[in-house]
Amino acid sequence: MILLDGRSIAEKRNNELKLKIDELKESGIRVPTLAIIQVGNDAASNSYIKGKIKAAKKVGMIPLHFHFEDHISEKELEEAILNINQDNNIDGVILQLPLPNHLNEAKLTNLIKIDKDVDGFHILNKGLLFEGKPGIRPATPQGIITLLNEYEIDVKGLNAVVVGRSNIVGVPISKMLLDLNATVTICHSKTKNLSDITSKADVLIVAIGKPHFITNNMVKNNAIVIDVGVNRVNDKLIGDVDFENVKEKVSYITPVPKGVGPMTISALLENTYKVFLKKNKEV
Repeated sequence: MILLDGRSIAEKRNNELKLKIDELKESGIRVPTLAIIQVGNDAASNSYIKGKIKAAKKVGMIPLHFHFEDHISEKELEEAILNINQDNNIDGVILQLPLPNHLNEAKLTNLIKIDKDVDGFHILNKGLLFEGKPGIRPATPQGIITLLNEYEIDVKGLNAVVVGRSNIVGVPISKMLLDLNATVTICHSKTKNLSDITSKADVLIVAIGKPHFITNNMVKNNAIVIDVGVNRVNDKLIGDVDFENVKEKVSYITPVPKGVGPMTISALLENTYKVFLKKNKEV
């Protein structure tokens, strides 16, 4: 079994990104700026944002944290997003999810300008993905693809099974794997005989938010397992895959934590740098 060490790969790529941003500073060019919009005080969101801000500062970017109370009206949040859109010194914008129930998540996400949408959640960026055209890809799926590439894992012709159909992970990673010529099956809560399907997967990607849902008997020998789940149980973070009972059966597997999570943040920073370069073509 080979551990897909997202933390070390993310650190390597972030160091490479830092060198590029250091060059901007030395040339007297302003550095990329990432705006993070948060509503309320969701514990998981607080943790994710803390990690994003820390990573952004480490590579030399400027993170701006716009934090609003959970009772903010939709109109007030719309105005805030539009104002952030208009700030030419802000290159990337993300709206941290989830939002309180009274806010329209899809509507507000699509208010972010497509050329600042570094999470890749805007409907036009989704359209570019599904048309196979250049655009910003969602950070978690992009981080997964980067991790596979870094370990020189070619998915061409492999049977890939994705458990979870969210628009953030499951659906986009399925399309990205398809574009890499994998044969893709998407499973979800209504899938019958799930274990029969997962046990035939050469590549198994799990993103359902259920701790240790994928057990040993659901995994094929020598499979490649990507665990996107992050579940807090008894103050400990565990994945959707029963890591300890699966690890000796597979060829590659991501840990939780230190697997997909750091790669997601790395992809987010790389997306921010990309939109910065596109806006500042003279750089």
